[in-house]
Amino acid sequence: MSGFVAHALSREESKMNVEQARFNMIEQQIRPWDVLDPSVLSLLAVVKREDFVPAAHRAVAFMDLEVPLPGGQVMLAPRVEARLLQELGLLRHEKVLEVGTGSGFMAALMAHKAQTVVTYEKRAELASLARENLRHAAIMNVEVRQGDGSNGDAGRGPWDAIVLSGSVAEVPEALLQQLKVGGRLVAIVGTEPVMRALRIRRISEREFRTEVLFDTVAPHLEGFASPSRFAF
Repeated sequence: MSGFVAHALSREESKMNVEQARFNMIEQQIRPWDVLDPSVLSLLAVVKREDFVPAAHRAVAFMDLEVPLPGGQVMLAPRVEARLLQELGLLRHEKVLEVGTGSGFMAALMAHKAQTVVTYEKRAELASLARENLRHAAIMNVEVRQGDGSNGDAGRGPWDAIVLSGSVAEVPEALLQQLKVGGRLVAIVGTEPVMRALRIRRISEREFRTEVLFDTVAPHLEGFASPSRFAF
């Protein structure tokens, strides 16, 4: 067997191993965590999570854990990302705000389901990494903005959906006020060891409805304050 053929076979085998790992992630981690929306499951099979994972950690790209990112930050576990995406219930015409870009993977997923995504990342190194990852994935409807997103972006709002990709002790009033009527915000709220994913829907100009979605624990997003109104 020539070296060229051996290399080609090795590359094909590696590709098959990646696809098997992706399949296992979806079937063994994500689906059992009540992620049953076919559009979400099919998206997870298409958007290449491994391309949003730093090269040093690609071996754990599909494992049920938080993947380390530069600056001591992490990607949320795959099942948590998938569940948050499902609970947002995005529609193709909608405009989404994300706080906590990380490597850009969650933004990439949302970009396939929404019209536009604006995502804020406090750390310049991660904002740059996310832009490069999204460019490499040929995703054109995401804008990565470097800065503190804890107060949202009122100038570009109101938003159909807001997601906080990390935990907060409370949801700032400023973010809630940037939701359209009928819009929703999904966040992991609380302090260790008790955190809950919540969906807060704006019912009217003055009324909000809060649903508890599931219990989990996630790293705290930088720049957010201590508990009050919607904290548990």
